[in-house]
Amino acid sequence: MNQEQEIDGRIVFKYDTGWKELLESDRFKKELCEDILEPYILNQRWYGGKASALKYIEVIDSFPIEDEVDTFYGIVLEVNFREAFVHNYFLPIAFVTDQEVVGDKFIAHLKLNGTSGFLVDALLLESFRKQIFEKILEGEKYRYKEVAYRRGRSNQSQGYKSSRLMGVEQSNTSIIYNDKYILKIFRRVYVDENPDYEISKYLTAKALFNNTPKYLGSITLKFSDKNVITLGLMQELVPNQGDAWEYFVHNLKLTFEELSRQQPKLETLRATKYLEQISITDVPASILAWCPIEFFEDVSQLALRTAQMHIALGQERINTAFTPQAFSNDYSVWLKNRLIYQFENRINLVENNLHKLDGLQLELANELLSKKKIIRKQFLDFDETMLKSERLRIHGDYHLGQVLVQDRDFFIIDFEGEPESTIRDRKVKQPPIKDIAGIFRSFNYAIYATVFNNHESYDFELEELFEVADVLYSHIIGVFLKTYINEVQTANLNIGYIKEIEFLLQYCLLEKAVYELGYELNARPRWAIIPLKGISNILNQQHYE
Repeated sequence: MNQEQEIDGRIVFKYDTGWKELLESDRFKKELCEDILEPYILNQRWYGGKASALKYIEVIDSFPIEDEVDTFYGIVLEVNFREAFVHNYFLPIAFVTDQEVVGDKFIAHLKLNGTSGFLVDALLLESFRKQIFEKILEGEKYRYKEVAYRRGRSNQSQGYKSSRLMGVEQSNTSIIYNDKYILKIFRRVYVDENPDYEISKYLTAKALFNNTPKYLGSITLKFSDKNVITLGLMQELVPNQGDAWEYFVHNLKLTFEELSRQQPKLETLRATKYLEQISITDVPASILAWCPIEFFEDVSQLALRTAQMHIALGQERINTAFTPQAFSNDYSVWLKNRLIYQFENRINLVENNLHKLDGLQLELANELLSKKKIIRKQFLDFDETMLKSERLRIHGDYHLGQVLVQDRDFFIIDFEGEPESTIRDRKVKQPPIKDIAGIFRSFNYAIYATVFNNHESYDFELEELFEVADVLYSHIIGVFLKTYINEVQTANLNIGYIKEIEFLLQYCLLEKAVYELGYELNARPRWAIIPLKGISNILNQQHYE
């Protein structure tokens, strides 16, 4: 018998081989893929295929990670789905005989040459975390046959002291070392350099942008003669008070509480003209009475750091991965194909979910369906010959959750790009205005989330709170745009003249809201009202007049 039942009902997998020879066993590899990993990865937070039907798993690469004492293995899995696409995942594995080390967090019971033990995710073990940290500090990228460990020039570490897993990650797993460094282990991996590694290294080693964590090292798998897979990225740990989403939502809650206390006449609150730039000093006293000037100072500071990020990303003239490019027909074709495909997908989702919607949600969904030809036309009206600005490598998935707050300053993190996009699409140079649209949509979310989650405690009708939300949002946009545009134009970053900026912003805002709609309908349908209202506002623009 190759398997036996334990008292707790779990299966014990038995092999007549030791740990170091286990991955050479065809039977182990077959059972690993078919019997062990399928149930295991479905329950992991980093597994991104939960909405799809898993077909089968294959191990497409495996390699030792070892020193004089311990041997671990890294495996790269190819997960095939019934919908005819694949994901690749990285999983470092270990064999331990003492269950107390991992508790119930093991992958499977194994019996190797009669020795009972557990197959576990190696990241749970301090001995593994210590080993990969020390290999990065060695920085001898050609020493190991399959894996290159690089040490960044800014890495001042003298050696290993401590490590712990950071518990909040989902798509990746992060390790805190010596309470000073963070190593992000990428779980879903790509046969190419990860954009987070590429941009982090460029921004800190070459562009000298200070408001992102310093690049300190990396782990790269030599997948084939011409291809690599980024497995890990080490950066400095920026002391922070949380992310900008938590920070602004907290301040918005206080703002709406103050509004509720003061009970101003809502007709005295007027939105700015659509996409109008305004100085902090131009924010009306009728708004500053309940939304403090510090709030707009924070918005302006975030705009400044965003502008400096784009200036840094737009200054390269040698490395072709980062040199700015003009708009082209190839880009327009790529953009339109992508957006029309995405838009049709969203329309299908809305039509299939109409029965779950009611009230304002249903009204907005029907408005979207009635205007689908207008939206499709807006996406197809992208004309590169009218655009004089340049495209850059950008953040690509820029929102308030990708920004850390430290003493009312902001540090930008996580340059992996849009989760839905292919790795090559994430590296396409895009207008920096797309990042601005992302942060604007995020502010829109923050305001509406505050209203939805707390409206019963505010002394206003929901529709009245929506009016206030639109007024506040228009002033956030105005202050942000004024600071951002001043900064990038002073640095001669070519983002175009105001009409071009407004066209690109309108286009990218619509693109972002349509993108969000798919996520919300799949993950949390109650929140679909936010992108639906965003699309309605973008199309109508009437709340700004």
